Amino acid sequence: MKIIFAAASAAAALCAVSGVAQAQTAPAPTGVYGTLGYADAHTDDVDLGVIQGRLGYRIIPYAGIEGEGAFGVKNDDVTVAGVTGRAKLEHEVAIYGVGFLPLSDKADLLARVGYGNTKVKVSALGTSASDDGDSWNFGVGGQYHFDGKNGVRVDYTRQEFTKDDAGHADVYSIAYTRRF
Repeated sequence: MKIIFAAASAAAALCAVSGVAQAQTAPAPTGVYGTLGYADAHTDDVDLGVIQGRLGYRIIPYAGIEGEGAFGVKNDDVTVAGVTGRAKLEHEVAIYGVGFLPLSDKADLLARVGYGNTKVKVSALGTSASDDGDSWNFGVGGQYHFDGKNGVRVDYTRQEFTKDDAGHADVYSIAYTRRF
């Protein structure tokens, strides 16, 4: 839980400090944006690939909200009690508060904190089982818009699952981003 509060504090500090940096750069555009990309989700036992989409609204140059959804495209083998099975991410959804540090009208650093749900399916020996878990999520990243509208975004998100001993996932992503 300390990590979540530290991430939230960092996002708030990022928003406060961005005012100083903004004095030296052009205002960052506000409005609707979207991303579509690939993410690699790691846990201690599983490495899954997902297609991930986000839709957000940048309320002011320093803060916004975004929703995220994903579905699995790369499975991984897992072994439980001597039985090997196939793990796949069925879906993931989350909502975030985002703090932006505008470096220019085209480039930003960002921090985000949110809450999500992830559902995973494991198949072995002709049977399958699914489980889902809620998580507190936090991360950092950066984006650059080549022409002011179209660009690239890279980020890291940590998912801390809320069930007892459910662990965490580290998610690294790269995406096409578009301002509308």
